[in-house]
Parts: sequence; structure tokens; C-alpha cells
Amino acid sequence: MKVGAIVLMATVVAAGPAVAQQRTPLLPEKEVAALANELSGETAKRNLEGLARLHRQRGSAGFHAAAELVVERARAYGLSDVAILQFPADGKIFYGTQRSRPGWDAEVGELEEVKEAKEKSGDTTVKIASYRAMPIVLAEDSESAEVTAELVDVGEGTKESDYAGKDVKGKIVLVSAQPGMVQDLAVGKFGAAGMVSYAQNQKTAWWGEDENLIRWGHLETFSATKTFGFMVSLKAARGLRERLGRGETVRLHAEVKAGQHSSNYEVVTATIPGADSKLKEEEIAFSCHLDHQRPGANDNASGCVTILEVARTLQKLIGEGKLARPARTIRFIWPPEIEGTMALLNGKPMKFQTWSIDYTGETATRPHPSEIHASVSVFSGPELAKRIKAVVHMDMVGGGPETKAVFHVTRGPMSLPSFVHDVAWAFAEFVNEESYKFAATGEAKYPFVAPEGGKEPLRAEYSAYTMGSDHDVYQDSSFGIPAIYLNDWPDRYIHTNFDTAANIDPTKLKRAAFIGAASGYFLATFGIEQGRALARSIESQSVIDKEKEELRDRSLSSMDQNALRVSRTAYGLEALSSLSKFLPGSVSQDEIKRAADVSISRIYADYLNKLRLAGIGTSKFRREANLKGPLAVFGYDYFADHAKTAGVATPKLLSFEGLWGSGEEYAYEVLNFADGKRNAQEIRDAVSAEYGPVPLEMVVEYLKALEKIGLVKEVK
Repeated sequence: MKVGAIVLMATVVAAGPAVAQQRTPLLPEKEVAALANELSGETAKRNLEGLARLHRQRGSAGFHAAAELVVERARAYGLSDVAILQFPADGKIFYGTQRSRPGWDAEVGELEEVKEAKEKSGDTTVKIASYRAMPIVLAEDSESAEVTAELVDVGEGTKESDYAGKDVKGKIVLVSAQPGMVQDLAVGKFGAAGMVSYAQNQKTAWWGEDENLIRWGHLETFSATKTFGFMVSLKAARGLRERLGRGETVRLHAEVKAGQHSSNYEVVTATIPGADSKLKEEEIAFSCHLDHQRPGANDNASGCVTILEVARTLQKLIGEGKLARPARTIRFIWPPEIEGTMALLNGKPMKFQTWSIDYTGETATRPHPSEIHASVSVFSGPELAKRIKAVVHMDMVGGGPETKAVFHVTRGPMSLPSFVHDVAWAFAEFVNEESYKFAATGEAKYPFVAPEGGKEPLRAEYSAYTMGSDHDVYQDSSFGIPAIYLNDWPDRYIHTNFDTAANIDPTKLKRAAFIGAASGYFLATFGIEQGRALARSIESQSVIDKEKEELRDRSLSSMDQNALRVSRTAYGLEALSSLSKFLPGSVSQDEIKRAADVSISRIYADYLNKLRLAGIGTSKFRREANLKGPLAVFGYDYFADHAKTAGVATPKLLSFEGLWGSGEEYAYEVLNFADGKRNAQEIRDAVSAEYGPVPLEMVVEYLKALEKIGLVKEVK
């Protein structure tokens, strides 16, 4: 079987012989039309403007205000089981591999330059940064302090040599690195009072071009060195460095009232209940992350308001009878990024408020206490993880032309093959075609254009798996939930003060909402016959662009070419098998066997036999089931923490750079592939097919390190 994207197009004949046929993907045209007509980029953007006003740090007053805003809208739109779930976060409780992080709030963050008064009436201070005016200037996890001290330039600030010959004790250091990378050295070892950072944004083609950008900063949550950090622009930092270079003395006054505190992860959730007596116990989830520094418009107010718009649209169309109520329940989730999802899938809420009343108006008031029903079923932990069959995750989906963003429909990891990724691509490709037709000719039946938005074609890309958001949690082998990941990259304003609502395109929001809504609704409604049609399409279509892969293969050894062929063939077969798991009875074992045009055992049986005889790479490892979630989570590294305690050296794999992937991605997939069935050589071949060849020794070393900290066990 070839490996590529499934594109199943249903031909729908419109009424009347003179009307041309319109090809729509997977759903009947009347349902595609209903979604296209109702989804509103403007409605989504109005909600985004509300969220972008709030500084939405985990466990903070600003995050709670954002949660309340989402709850109010969800109730107004008529959703069921609207709830805010609260999970304790005190720095000690673990949710799977995630150590909970205490909440963090700030009241004051003022940085001023103190100058000598030349005249009695003259102003002696110059404002440099103000939390009240722009919250992003105060680094997350800063602690209260009031300091007047000289500023010392230490360059990057991450190496001891940066401090050679410089007295920084009791002073404020100017650094180019993130404050969290510097605090233990600058403050903990050399006694600095605090930091001013001009750390730049993630590198893209536009890196460093706009010197007015201020990047959000953060300290290390669990560091024993408690201090503060301010963030300034490259332009402001250059001015300070030039003055210091000329021998000037620069004195700063920093006042901070902020700190960590025991709090709760708050997760907003709501549902559209399913109609089938059995299948309603299964759920299709829509996910995003609600937390971020203000403004955080594309990252990730855009994802939050887009799934809210999907919820409004589906609820309205179902209520009007334009869409049938889906067989499966559809759930919407607004958590803090990664850590909130980890709490939701691992723990039970300490308390929650739910609103089970249906509201159909555009406005709604806070319910009377008698209307709050704590008896409504609230699912979380393993029970919820078991119910969720697939996820549509949105993280940055609204970037307009100014952001330089490219929209991606990202496949899942090769460790979790699934047809659901190709369902999303079928709808994305439809939007690509229709929006391009409209942009090129001015005519298209489904242009997917918002009145206040742009008219450019979407040009979405179907991308290989990349890490960095809540989809990593769902698709980790301990949960095994396939996730459709819709995301923008690059975005030149990500994590900066310029990630504003002004740069968000309502047309982009509408298009992302359609791809997500259509994919989620299809997965929530389709049954045996549709499953069988999909299976036939999977058999006959390619899953990865063969020409592109063959071009890659030419630079590899014959051994690695064989390994790639094996892994891709296995991926294709397992993607077909995933349909059978999602919908039992839709695919027979005979169909799966018939789909294989290459015998895995025949491709390099001799090679495997030689390895077995030599005893190389034959060990098998199985992941322990008691700890759920990826290891590099949010603000906490489970592997690094436990490896230090166990005296395990850092494995070389973590810093390895492959042809198409980084060490973090290799490590994520090695753990996912450790199922007790694959040996180390087969795991090595699988991750090599995904990210480029990696030495077997590195994979074995990492598996052995995981064994020493109790995460995997060698299968004898």
C-alpha cells in the first residue's frame, strides 16, 4: 500500500438537471452549505477582542475572567453541561507526568530610570516599563521586590564567563537570554538583585527586523532562586547598552508586587449531547488553550473563539433542523495549555460549577444559585480519556497577512496512525480549492470569505507531525487519542506585544472554523456505511506524497531505505486499522491484509535475522501504564527531574538533530513506540522514517535511561 492523503469526495447532484454538480468532501452538500453560511468570522473576532484584553496566566484572576467570558458565551449559545472544573495546583500535586504549577498573579511591575535632579522642579525618573500599561513587560513567576540599583550589561548571561570581571552583587543585570535561563547563575550564584531581558522571539525570516517588539518572558517556576525579571524591546536595550558602553552609570528603580500562590487549574467545558443511545457515550472533542499573556490574540485567543464559534454554529443548526443531532457527543474544552489538559485527563476536579440550562439568545445573565446544578455529570480523568475518540485542536488559527502566517493541518505522529487526520485534510483541501477559485476569478460557490476579512486563498498545508501544544498530550501513547491539529506557523508576532486583535483576519477564522466544524461533525455522525466507504478510499489512495519521500530516500543507505519502506507500509496499514477501532465492523481483517502491497517481513527479513544472531537491538521495552502524559510538559521536565535524582546522565538523543526532526521529537516518539512488541531496532527504524536516520546506540541509551527512572520496563 502507498502512504498519502485520503481525499474522499462525495458527488452531490443539486436539484434540477441544468444545475452543475458540486463536489463536496465527506458531508452532503446541504450540510456543507449550512456550515458555510452560518459560520461567522466576525462573531469569532468580537469574542477574540474580549479575550485579548485579559492577561490570562494560569491560576490568575485574569484567567478566571477569561473562563467566565467563555462560560457566558457558551450559555448564551445554548450549549449543555457548561462547567468550570477546578483542579488543585500547588506545586506538589502531580497530574500524570505534570507537576502542577502554583498560580501566579501580579499587581505592580514598574521599572524606572533614576536620574539626578539638575533642577528642583525637574523629573528625576524616566519610565521604562509598566505592568499596568503593558502586562507582558513583567516576566511570569516574578516575585515581589523593591530595588534601586545600578544596571550591569552581562551579554547573554547564561555562562560564568559572561560575569568575569563584573561586580553584579546587589545590582540589576541586562541580559539577552530569557530570565529563566539566567536566574540561578546571575541571582543565585553571583547575587544580582534582578534582571532586565531583551530576549528575542523565535527565529523566523523576520527575526530581529522590528526592534519595538517585546517578547513575553518567564522565570523557572520551580527554581529555588526567587527574583524578578522585566522585558524590554531590542531598541530600548540597545540604547541602554550603548550608554553603559560609554561608561555611563544607569540606575534603575524596580518595584514588583507579584508572586506564586496555591491556586487551581480552571478548565471550561461544554457539550452538544449525542443522539444515539450507545454512541453518545463516545465523544469528539474540540480543544484549544485559554491561557496567555495579554494580548495573545493569535496565540491563542484565536483558537479559543474559533471552537466557540463552531459550538455556536453546530448548536444553532441542530436546533433549526438544518443538521441532524450527531450520534456521538461533541465536547468543547478551554484549558490552560498542556498542564490544564494533563489535569483534565489524569485527575478529578476539586469542585466545579455547571450550568445545564439551554439559552438560545445572544445575551445571558449569570444564573441564580438555584439554577446551578452540581449534580450534572462531569467527566474527567481516565473516564473522560476513554470516552474521547478524536480531538480537533486549534492553536493559532487567525493570523492575517501582517503575521506572515501559513495555515497547517498537521498529521499525528507515526506512532499513532489514524484516518482522522485525512478527514481534516479532505475539508482543508476543499477550502483551498474554493478559496483559490474565488481569489483567481471572483467566483466560487463556497469562497469562505468574511465581510470584514480578506479575500486571499487559504493555501493550507498538510504537514508532518510537529510538537508544541495540547495535541502532544492527547496523542501520547498513554492516551492514544488521535488529534487534528490546526495551526499557524510562522507568525512573526507570536509571544510579543504585537500579537493583537488588529492582526487577526475574520476570513481566516471562518475558514479554520469550517475545517474544524466539518471534521468534528463528520466524526461525530458517521456510521458503518460511511466507514466502509472510507476504508475503500484508504485502500486506493496514497497517504504520503510518494515522490517527495522517494527524493528523500535517495540520500539514504539501502538499509535505511528498507527501514523507511517498512515503517510507511506499517503506518498505512495501521491507519486503516484505526478506522476499525473507531467504528467496529466498518473494516474487515481481509481488507486490511488486502491493502498491503508490500510484505514487511519480506523487505528485510535477512537483515533482521542478522541482527538477531548478533544480539544487536533485539531488546524490547514496554511503557509502564501508571504514569500518563509526555515527559517534556509545561514548566516542568519529568525526565530531567527524575534523571537527576537517579544519577542518569543526559542521553545523547535529547540533543540530536535529525534531517527532519529535533531531539525532543525523537524522544517523544521513542517512548510512544515502546509498546513491548517492537524491539529497539524496530523503534529506531520507525523514528528514522519519521525524522531521519538516528544511530541505534542513541535509541538504546535513551530506552535504558527511561528504564532507570521507572518509565519503561524491558520485556524478557
